[in-house]
Amino acid sequence: MAQQNTLKTKAQRSDAIASMIRVNQAGEYGAKRIYAGQLAIMGDRTPAARSIAHMAEQEDRHLTAFDALMAERGVRPTLLHPIWDVAGFALGAVTAAIGPEAAMACTVAVETEIDRHYSEQLEQLGDTDPELAAMVADFQADELEHKATALAQGAERAPAYPIMSAAIRLGCRTAIAVSKRI
Repeated sequence: MAQQNTLKTKAQRSDAIASMIRVNQAGEYGAKRIYAGQLAIMGDRTPAARSIAHMAEQEDRHLTAFDALMAERGVRPTLLHPIWDVAGFALGAVTAAIGPEAAMACTVAVETEIDRHYSEQLEQLGDTDPELAAMVADFQADELEHKATALAQGAERAPAYPIMSAAIRLGCRTAIAVSKRI
């Protein structure tokens, strides 16, 4: 019996891959905006701000790569960019205003969901799109590095950490779900 594949037809695979690229580009854009909001509040002189600036540079590399892939493959961006622009910056600014540990808690929450999301994509892709799979795996490693850095810098000491983390993770899952299609 032939192996079951969740993406049975070429059209289904094409649509699923376009959706992956769209949502990944939106996510990297959102991450860039979160870090911009955090740095706008924190400045650049603290150890946390320097870590955030480094993470932001990596997110910019990811965004540039997904922007190029979208253009190369003719994938339309999400129509929700204006919302992710404002929401990302606001989330970053609010968590930074609470303090460096809250900014790091935001990173842990976001990267937890992104790791889960990228793992699901890699499983779904299998060997159907080696270029996209390699990009996702590379960027996933950076996201896990961000999470480890944020944990080392006190994310779990943020005020109301469990509640903040749960709320941010829910927001990420929601953003991922709607950006796949809209």
